[in-house]
Amino acid sequence: MNIQLVPLQKHGDERGALFALEEQRNIPFEVKRIYYILDTLSGIRRGFHAHKATRQLAVVARGSCKFHMDDGKETKQIELSDPATALLIEPYIWHEMYDFSDDCVLIVIADDYYKESDYIREYDDFIKRVNSGENS
Repeated sequence: MNIQLVPLQKHGDERGALFALEEQRNIPFEVKRIYYILDTLSGIRRGFHAHKATRQLAVVARGSCKFHMDDGKETKQIELSDPATALLIEPYIWHEMYDFSDDCVLIVIADDYYKESDYIREYDDFIKRVNSGENS
């Protein structure tokens, strides 16, 4: 599985830090949607889906969380804890987020608007689609 971590340039001085996210530069797609997740209770897991077409870029603005990534053949665990590193989530990657720190603010940038029809929400269905070559 090819997991891509995208470096984000930090600008800062004694006043604080600034990270710029720029479409077609460190965001490798046209931005259509941005959302953020915060105040996730201890022990809660989120996600539990894959997308058929949507690409996403995830970055923690504060705190940390872990991603379980699964392409139907291989799994990887990725920790995001540095606001200078974003995780690119390609289509047909089952992903779950877990182990959120109390202060975690997870920002997700997507290349398409919300469409329920783009979601694969059942893991067994995801595996069937991958095994049939639908993701090729």
